[in-house]
Amino acid sequence: MSSKEKKSVTILTESQLSSRAFKDEAYEFYKELRKSQPLYPLSLGALGKGWLISRYDDAIHLLKNEKLKKNYENVFTAKEKRPALLKNEESLTKHMLNSDPPDHNRLRTLVQKAFTHRVILQLEDKIQHIADFLLDKVQPNKFMNLVDVYAFPLPIIVISEMLGIPLEDRQKFRVWSQAIIDFSDAPERLQENDHLLGEFVEYLESLVRKKRREPAGDLISALIQAESEGTQLSTEELYSMIMLLIVAGHETTVNLITNMTYALMCHGDQFEKLRQQPDLMNSAIEEALRFHSPVELTTIRWTAEPFILHGQEIKRKDVIIISLASANRDEKIFPNADIFDIERKNNRHIAFGHGNHFCLGAQLARLEAKIAISTLLRRCPNIQLKGEKEQMKWKGNFLMRALEELPLSF
Repeated sequence: MSSKEKKSVTILTESQLSSRAFKDEAYEFYKELRKSQPLYPLSLGALGKGWLISRYDDAIHLLKNEKLKKNYENVFTAKEKRPALLKNEESLTKHMLNSDPPDHNRLRTLVQKAFTHRVILQLEDKIQHIADFLLDKVQPNKFMNLVDVYAFPLPIIVISEMLGIPLEDRQKFRVWSQAIIDFSDAPERLQENDHLLGEFVEYLESLVRKKRREPAGDLISALIQAESEGTQLSTEELYSMIMLLIVAGHETTVNLITNMTYALMCHGDQFEKLRQQPDLMNSAIEEALRFHSPVELTTIRWTAEPFILHGQEIKRKDVIIISLASANRDEKIFPNADIFDIERKNNRHIAFGHGNHFCLGAQLARLEAKIAISTLLRRCPNIQLKGEKEQMKWKGNFLMRALEELPLSF
């Protein structure tokens, strides 16, 4: 989106927000919004009217605002409910990310014990083994596309083992995940995504049948036990929860590992500083989360009660979408916000969200990134971009800030 186009746009559409062109210039666009239009109108097709939030303080306030709901059934009457855009929508949307208290609390409680500090720390040796295994395969080549051979397989192997999913199925998850996070309402894309989600539902049904026959000590078996008890988890919630854990369990971390590596490659002084001072790794990860937030835009929130923001009435049924990427570059909160500084102090980013829906897997993502990046820098100290940084392409995607590929030589 050029500067001229930005000035003439009065309403952003879903397709614009999802475009590569928008991703390429989003940070400059957000900067203008924070200055002059912190509440920006959106047209979201079948979802209706929406607003884009760009300032940090507004994001913090709205992420905890009880007038905003994640479950549209808590906003719309039976007569007002929109028809499902996808046939398989109901089977995959009854998860905690789309729920409000008390349902959200019930669903989160069922899985949060698998993501405690103690449990995550026990995974450290396993994650290290995976990182070394993946680099062993590519190091002799002196070249790799980081996304395909390292950033994607590492977290998908980890979450697959936690859930008890056959590793040979992991490539399928990559395709299904993209269909799930694709917000497009273009008819041809809807049809394709519905087909892919149908495949995913069939896969989940088969997987659950197998786990019922042969339960094990994995997270899916534990969820099936909760579902069998009747009051804790419905069948739709079971499928939706497994889907969420598969997708959220790897998608954000793929982007974190890739985006952090890209930021280091583009900022040689920071890369060299981290190589010389590996004790800065935790701080560097937090800065990477802020600088290129893996989740660019939040999933939608529905307005249950009208309220006023920046002099504008937000009406019932309006959609609120928060740009975490913009909030994390808010100049009023982060001095020199457009500078990548791995020693940044008081880094209060909200890359993992805020409030009830703060990312359950944040600690796991941080550990995976720490091991992945530390191992990469240790084993490939001369790593560099293969090609110019201007040639790297951001994916056209509504929710995520994700590179299509990241070619590296070493």
